[in-house]
Amino acid sequence: MLNIETVLCRAGSMNNYSYIIFSEDNSVCAVIDPSEAFPIISRLKQLNLIPQYIFNTHHHFDHTDANAELKNLYNCKVVANINDSSRIPEFEIGIIPDKCYKLSPKELSPISCMDKSSLSFQIIDVSAHTQGHILYYFPNDKALFTGDTLFNLCIGGLFEGTPEQMFNSLQKIKELPDDTLFYPGHEYTAHGVSEAYTLLNGNQDIQNYLQKAQNRLQKGLPAGPYSLKEEKKCNPYLRAKSLNDFLNLFS
Repeated sequence: MLNIETVLCRAGSMNNYSYIIFSEDNSVCAVIDPSEAFPIISRLKQLNLIPQYIFNTHHHFDHTDANAELKNLYNCKVVANINDSSRIPEFEIGIIPDKCYKLSPKELSPISCMDKSSLSFQIIDVSAHTQGHILYYFPNDKALFTGDTLFNLCIGGLFEGTPEQMFNSLQKIKELPDDTLFYPGHEYTAHGVSEAYTLLNGNQDIQNYLQKAQNRLQKGLPAGPYSLKEEKKCNPYLRAKSLNDFLNLFS
């Protein structure tokens, strides 16, 4: 079983979410998209964890800035898309889109994607926000780490890709099981509220979504995680049924 701890970084500015993931027996641990060293190190100390890996979804500085400090402190290995290795600080281990791996203390073992063993995960290429952006999908734990591709009620900006690429990337996400929980790279719920609420005419789905987000945010918690089923009902970009529908959201 995968345990997931959300760590807010760059609070009040970029509001990044980094994630500490670890096995039930604490034998293996990884940090996903370490934006800022101090809050991550503080939480690792509280949990009495030492990470063996850093997983990056893409090369942007606010997702990789703590790579070097964490690597130097814990001697952990930096893992990222092999096709983006030249842009990932302290890169060491290249993983391949569409391949599956098993998270273990000493190495990342390639496995068959039919292998449903504990702590197995799949790499999904979602090039659009950046070229080489990937997602980490843990099917047994129903967890998807979406970086800057999918946020609550909105999506990431197109820094290096096209709307067509983003649409195709979102279709890959929509194909995953509805009960998958997704963990985004930023707290951007407020950015998507107005458009989503207007497009849905304030219906019960969006009211429920916003009530849940508000209750959690008021407690100092992340807005999510939300299931893909909930997100597909309320996120305008996931609701788009065709490329033309999707392109109309940019006009």
